[in-house]
Amino acid sequence: MKFFRIFFRIIGSIVLLLVLLIATMVTTMDHTPYKEMPYYSQWKKIINDVKPDTSGSTGALRVGWAKVNITPTSPTPTAGYGNRRGRPYTAVHDSVYIRAMVIDNGITKAAIIAADLLIVPPTVVKLLQSRLTEKEIPFENVYFGATHSHNSVGGWGTGISGLFFSGKYNEETVETLADAIFQAIVQAKAKLEPARLTYMESIDTIDIRNRLVGEEGGIDPEIRSAAFVTASGQKAILSSFAAHSTVLNSKNIVLSRDYPGMLVDSLEKGRYNFAMYVAGAVGSMGPIEKGTDDFDEVKNQAFGVQKALLSDSTKKEDVKGAIVEAITLPLPLRAPSPRLTMSLVLRPWAFNKAFGEYPVFIKALRIGNILMVGMPCDFSGELVGTLDAYAKTKGLNLMVTSFNGGYIGYITHDKYFDRDLYETKTMSWYGPYNGAYLQEVIKDIIDKLS
Repeated sequence: MKFFRIFFRIIGSIVLLLVLLIATMVTTMDHTPYKEMPYYSQWKKIINDVKPDTSGSTGALRVGWAKVNITPTSPTPTAGYGNRRGRPYTAVHDSVYIRAMVIDNGITKAAIIAADLLIVPPTVVKLLQSRLTEKEIPFENVYFGATHSHNSVGGWGTGISGLFFSGKYNEETVETLADAIFQAIVQAKAKLEPARLTYMESIDTIDIRNRLVGEEGGIDPEIRSAAFVTASGQKAILSSFAAHSTVLNSKNIVLSRDYPGMLVDSLEKGRYNFAMYVAGAVGSMGPIEKGTDDFDEVKNQAFGVQKALLSDSTKKEDVKGAIVEAITLPLPLRAPSPRLTMSLVLRPWAFNKAFGEYPVFIKALRIGNILMVGMPCDFSGELVGTLDAYAKTKGLNLMVTSFNGGYIGYITHDKYFDRDLYETKTMSWYGPYNGAYLQEVIKDIIDKLS
C-alpha cells in the first residue's frame, strides 16, 4: 500500500507539473478590435512622423542590374513544404539566383532584390543590415522580394519551426546568401545608365485560383510590371504575380525556381535582356496545375503568365518624372498567438522560443508613379483589389509584394479568420483583424507617398 501511495503521489506531481507547464504555454485568443490596441496608435505615430522626400524628381532615372548564382556545390536542406522536414534535394533541375536592380535619380539610390528562395530569410537580413550602409545602398533603401519557390535552398531558419520549413540551420548558408545579395547590389550599381520606365498591367485569370475557399473567394489576376529601356538599348523587366510558386509538389525534391524561373528564362530569351520576378500577394492564391507531370505543369503555368504579360491587351503607361523614394518602417503588431486549436493559442514566449525573434517591418519604394509595398508575410491577393483602386485615385500604380525580409505568417481576409484551414489556423500567428489592419497600413503609406 505504501508503494502505491508513493507511486500515485509521484504520478500526481508529474500531472500537476504538466498542467502548470501547459498553463504557462497556452491561453485563449484575444479578440480586442485592432483600433483599441496599443500597436494601432503606435503605427499611426510612426507613419505620421514620415517626411516624404521628392528631391531629385526633376532629374533622370538611371538603372543597373545583375545576378549572382546561389546554387550550392552540394545538396542543402530543401526549404518549402513542412512535410519534407528539410530533406536535402536530390538533384539540381535549374540553378537559383539572387537578382538585383539598382535605381538612381541623382539624389536617391534604391535597390530591388529578387531572391530565388522560399522567403527572404530574417537571419540573412539581420546579417545584411550591418553591411548595407551609405557607402553602397543603406538597408532602408533596399526592397526585398522572393520568387517563393518551395524547392530552393534551405538551412537558414532558426527555432523548431525552421527544422520543418527550411531544415537544420547552417550559418555558412546564411553568410553565403547575405554575401550574394550584397554582391548583386554592388554589381548592379556599377552598371547604372540612363533609362526610360514603363508601367505595365496585364490580366491573367486562367493561371490563378483561390486555394483557400475556392470560388467563394476572389483572386488577384493582375501581373504588374516595371519595364526599363536604357540609353544603350538594353531592356529589363520586373514582374509580380500572385499565384503561389507551388506547381512542383512536395514529393518532387529537386532544386528549382518553379514556374517563375521558367518565366524569367523565357523572357530573357525573347524580348528582354534581363528579367526579375517577385511574388505578389500570394496568400490564398494558387497556380493552375495543368499538364502531364510536374515540370509540364511548370511550363504551362510559366508560358500562360508570359502570354498574358506580352499580350496586346496589356496596359502600358510611360512613367513621368524621376521620384525615387524608399522607406523602411517598423510594423507594430499584437503579441504573437499561433493557434493550437481554433480557440487555444500559444503564449508569446512559447512562440518566440519556437520561431525565434526578429524585427518586423514594412518596406515601400516609389519610382515615379509606381509604388511598391513589401509585406512581411504571405499577404492575401483578396486584399489587394480595393488597395489597387485606392492607389489609382492618388495617381499611383500599386504593386504589393510578399516576403520583405521579415515574416509573420499568413494575412488573409478577416471574414475567414475563424475557419479551420491551413492559412487561417496553422499559419495565422498574430491574432484577428490583421487583414483590415494591414490594409489600413498600406493605405496610410499610399497617402503619405502620393
